[in-house]
Amino acid sequence: MRIPHLLIVTALLAAACNRGAAPAPAAGGAGRGGGPVGVKISTLETKPIEDASEFISTVRSLHSMTVQPQVEGRITRIFVKSGDVVKLGTLMLQLDGGKQTETVRNLQSQRTAREADATYWTSQVARLETLVKAGAISQNELDTAKHNLDSARANLSALDAQVRESSVQLDYYRVTAPAAGVVGDLAVREGDRVTTSTMITTIDDKSGLEAYIPVPVDRAPDARLGLPVQILDGDGKVLATNPITFVAPRVDPATQTVLAKSLLKELPPSVRVQQFIRTRVLWRSVPGVTVPIVAALRINGQYFVYVAEQGPQGLVAKQRPVQLGEVQGNDYVVKGGLKAGDKLIVAGIQKIADGAPVKAE
Repeated sequence: MRIPHLLIVTALLAAACNRGAAPAPAAGGAGRGGGPVGVKISTLETKPIEDASEFISTVRSLHSMTVQPQVEGRITRIFVKSGDVVKLGTLMLQLDGGKQTETVRNLQSQRTAREADATYWTSQVARLETLVKAGAISQNELDTAKHNLDSARANLSALDAQVRESSVQLDYYRVTAPAAGVVGDLAVREGDRVTTSTMITTIDDKSGLEAYIPVPVDRAPDARLGLPVQILDGDGKVLATNPITFVAPRVDPATQTVLAKSLLKELPPSVRVQQFIRTRVLWRSVPGVTVPIVAALRINGQYFVYVAEQGPQGLVAKQRPVQLGEVQGNDYVVKGGLKAGDKLIVAGIQKIADGAPVKAE
């Protein structure tokens, strides 16, 4: 009596499983009613394909200068801020030159006394020369007066040199722009004490900017003067194009790259010195074919596409493995598996399978 009960339970479980199973798909992936599936077909054509590489480049200035003081002192006032455009000689900051100012004043006061000495001995020599001619005094007294006049004039000349030197040094407490350009980041604040080795800021001339491009060693043989370099935005849009103007003759041992430079005669207004920018070097243009990104399927690391081929009963979809390269816009560059003239299925691929009959919509 136990065997019939076991058979009944088994039959009920099998029926339940059959009710939950999905129906088998139609053979050949055909559309409703077994007819061909409507798809969009594009005939591949040969067109110029750009062989290009993208790099992260650094913008540097040909006319970049570092501003440093020529004397030690405490900053009393700063007259510029980062981003200001300055001319040659523009006053940028003032150092405390009170002590040097007093030195100049002291020397100038000494000059008054030295000048008085020179004036006195000049008049004395003139008077003694008259007395010598009259025979009232000896020639020795006149020679002594002339010697004192020469000493007074020499002391006055030496003091004048000290005044000029101190005045020039006093000008060093006024830090001015050594060139025209844009002020960089100010590394000091009012009240800071600086020395001759303190870097205050930089001045860059945007009219002479270069892009430093690190070219890998394997692409170094392709780098040559005149190749176009495109500056790209975050979305890959070309903002400006400039040629390569320099290629280094040797490899950088630290990075194993070859330095290429591009003088940025055209550049977006937002580009600044020491900024990282996205660049693309166009090595050459070669004929080839491309496929839309949406037309390619990736299965286990291998790319496949569907092509429409003529069969005995009409067009059928054939799955074909392909080798794809970099992305250009909305397309893949085809490296193998397709050729010009192939009929590529570019839309409706989710409704078909390999060998399914299709028709062009």
